[in-house]
Amino acid sequence: MNRRMLTLIVAMAPILIFGLLLSAVTVPYVALGPGPTFDTLGEVNGKEVVDIEGADLHKTSGHLNMTTVSQRDGLTLGQALIFWASGRDQLLPRDLVYPPDKTREEIDEANSADFRQSEDSAEYAALHYLKYPMAVTVESIDSDGASKGKLQAGDAIDAVNNKPVATLEEFQELLKPTKPGEKIVVDYRRKNEPAGTTEITLGKHPDKDQGLLGVNVLDAPWAPFTIDFNLANIGGPSAGLMFSLAVVDKLTTGDINGGKFVAGTGTITGDGVVGSIGGITHKIVAAKEAGATAFLVPAENCAEAKTAEVSGIELLKVDTLEHAVDGLRTLSAGGEPPRC
Repeated sequence: MNRRMLTLIVAMAPILIFGLLLSAVTVPYVALGPGPTFDTLGEVNGKEVVDIEGADLHKTSGHLNMTTVSQRDGLTLGQALIFWASGRDQLLPRDLVYPPDKTREEIDEANSADFRQSEDSAEYAALHYLKYPMAVTVESIDSDGASKGKLQAGDAIDAVNNKPVATLEEFQELLKPTKPGEKIVVDYRRKNEPAGTTEITLGKHPDKDQGLLGVNVLDAPWAPFTIDFNLANIGGPSAGLMFSLAVVDKLTTGDINGGKFVAGTGTITGDGVVGSIGGITHKIVAAKEAGATAFLVPAENCAEAKTAEVSGIELLKVDTLEHAVDGLRTLSAGGEPPRC
């Protein structure tokens, strides 16, 4: 081997080694950036994102897009450098996104549970805004409980042993004197079906002497129709506000968005309070790139939202579902809604 070839090999070695490091070595960081957006007034995979069955619906127009943050894990050194240099994505230590005391599966399941809860809260918030009456509502059925096959999630319980119940407290008081093995009669209303009556043999309560019905119930606004949300694999609770707005828009006359392309984010409680979320700047970028001209920002996120370097999109401040609807209607009428 001549000296020239040896010199070339020696010179190339650091470059080759660095190239291997860039492509093979992973770093403990996660890249966060703008994720996909979904129109809650539209369809995904041939299904309505917000599907309401059994009610008279009104035609909608424009968009009410929910927004997401993309997460890229398992980055190589080269990928991390590219994301860092782009200025579009944000690098965070992996432990902040995926705590070391939990598995990835546990975190994903918690996010999915939060998303399912946000769907329930979005339905209750919309029905509360639309002034549907409260009822003792079945939230879930124990998989091996006494009510399995008798009651269903979403049922409204009207009476126990012919005694009317209007609140959760009244329902609980009627169950206190019962015993395991005792039979009770429950009158209920079921969505899109006639009201019914069923006899249930109570199970054994793990902590009390009373019988166990095997249901989780709560006071919630109740309507005789079903509301289903057809977005899969979208974790976290931040879609709640946009889901609620879509329900309200479909069940009321006129377009609450004025036919405009509106996007937004925010958690929501059953009584319509909008809460803060993470990744607001990434979501604003995603909304703008999708075509939105207005973005609904939870009030607590306003200061951070204003740091997003995005032009041509109005940032509207919201703290409740009612204020979000009012703000959008004010905007569509040419008025001045609350802004960040």
